[in-house]
Amino acid sequence: MTQSSHTKDSGPGKGLLGILRRVAAIVIGMAETRIQLVAVELEEGAATLVQLLLMIGLTLLFAGFGLMCFLALIFWAIDPAYRIMAMAITAGTLLLLAVFGAIWTVRKAKKLTFLNATREQLNIDRKMLEGGPHE
Repeated sequence: MTQSSHTKDSGPGKGLLGILRRVAAIVIGMAETRIQLVAVELEEGAATLVQLLLMIGLTLLFAGFGLMCFLALIFWAIDPAYRIMAMAITAGTLLLLAVFGAIWTVRKAKKLTFLNATREQLNIDRKMLEGGPHE
């Protein structure tokens, strides 16, 4: 009985199955680690995004009210004959600044990388599985 049990547990098939199990365990471990990394990055990104949106909203609200009050004060101090021209120049300047701000925001948004650490780790994993150098 020990002889047949011993031959059943050894041999070329046993080594191959062991190797396949180890490879599967490594791949599953890598996938689990990457999924956890994605989850952590998404949680951090969502929390940061909410904070930034709240801060931006409040900043824009206060800046808008401050600018309106300041402009009302300036227009009130200007001679009535020049008020229309001053309003037109101010409106044109503010619209030009808004266009520049929108262009800057779009350029900045294009440079934003999402899940950068996860992409790097997945690239390292792919190189390891292909058998290439990993560092």
